[in-house]
This record gives sequence, C-alpha cells and structure tokens, in this order.
Amino acid sequence: MPTSDEALLLDLLNTTPVIDGSPRDDLADAGAGHAWLAAHGRPVGDDEWRALVAARDTLQKLVRGTGTAATLAPFLDGVRTRATAGADGVDWVLDLPGGRSAAAQAVLAWDELRRSSPGRLRPCANTECHLFLVDHSRSNNARWCSMAICGNRMKARRHYERNRPAATN
Repeated sequence: MPTSDEALLLDLLNTTPVIDGSPRDDLADAGAGHAWLAAHGRPVGDDEWRALVAARDTLQKLVRGTGTAATLAPFLDGVRTRATAGADGVDWVLDLPGGRSAAAQAVLAWDELRRSSPGRLRPCANTECHLFLVDHSRSNNARWCSMAICGNRMKARRHYERNRPAATN
C-alpha cells in the first residue's frame, strides 16, 4: 500500500505526461504549480513551486539513471528531525524548510522508497511515455505505468510486428 509521501512523489514525477503525442508540463506556470501544491495539501507559493519543479526534474533524471543523488543536496538543506516526548514515548518530528517543503518531502520519499524497495520505482517501459511507476507486485516485473494504456499498446505493437506480412519489393 503506497504511503502519502510515496503518492506525492509519484504524482510529482508524473507531472510531465505525453498527451496525444505531445509532452505536457502540469507545473509549467505558477498558477498550475500553486493548484498542484494546494491539491496535495502543501504550502503554496512561488518559492515552493520553483523548488518543486527543480526537484521533479532532478528526481526524474535520477529515476531514469541519468543523474546522481548528490544533486539532491539543495533540496535537503535545512531539513531536520527533532525529538519530542509524547504520552507513549519519544516522537520524531520532521521540520522542513520554508519555501521548499514539498520538494524536500518528495526527495525524502524518493530516498525512503530507494532504501525500502530498491528498483521498484522506474520509468514506464513504453519509450513514448514519460510516466513513472512504483511496482508493488510480488514478482517485481511491472513494466508499464498502466496496463490498460501503455501495456496494451506495447503488446498490440509487438503482436502486429510479429504477425505483419513481409514487405514486398
């Protein structure tokens, strides 16, 4: 079962879909970014939006294998945990930096997923799709962001290629 932080991460990674063959950026302008932040229960503001877009771009590169984790450092600056005494013992509270709290939360979610479920966060195997998936299957062999969309298209394409009549010259 995905956590809310995992859902935030996956929703963020998937803000650059390809619709009818054209790439789209769901965070392209401040209005869209503010609406996305609000819909995800995060603080809204221009600094939050800019940091979120930068974190998304960095995380997408990491998941695609074209970036390094060291590039996440700016999003983690100022992140702290502090202990508080509660009725049942010690509780740990996460303090996130103002102006980039959603970006920091997404980076922390990526790291938690990387450690707890290595290799399960990955890009869709459909090269025409820009979406990502978290594989929760026991066999860890999910390949597509959606079996109904990308999986079906890729299977139909392979079937067509195997069964297509040979070209005549």
